Amino acid sequence: MAGESSLRIDKLLWFLRFAGSRNLAQEWVAEGHIRLNGRRIERASTAVRCGDVLVLPLRSGVKVITVGELPRRRGPPEEARGCYEVLDAPGGAPLARLEINPEGLPLP
Repeated sequence: MAGESSLRIDKLLWFLRFAGSRNLAQEWVAEGHIRLNGRRIERASTAVRCGDVLVLPLRSGVKVITVGELPRRRGPPEEARGCYEVLDAPGGAPLARLEINPEGLPLP
């Protein structure tokens, strides 16, 4: 898998430990609540690349992340956390108030 420029979103969510199994990740994507670069997605085969922004509805609230690098495997949590960055709202504002530009990135 080294050298690949994209990864299926179901596999990515499982590798990054947001989903407990790939099947759960597929179901989560099919529900249509996940956004990739500002667009709603419903297909588990959707490709994710480095630099993409994902909006994930979690039990604890909505998490906005940017993919820094594509993981090669489902490794330990520390390894998974090194593959993405959580985008915080500027000035501590709630994430729901973030303005998103057409590319799906938060505005400064």
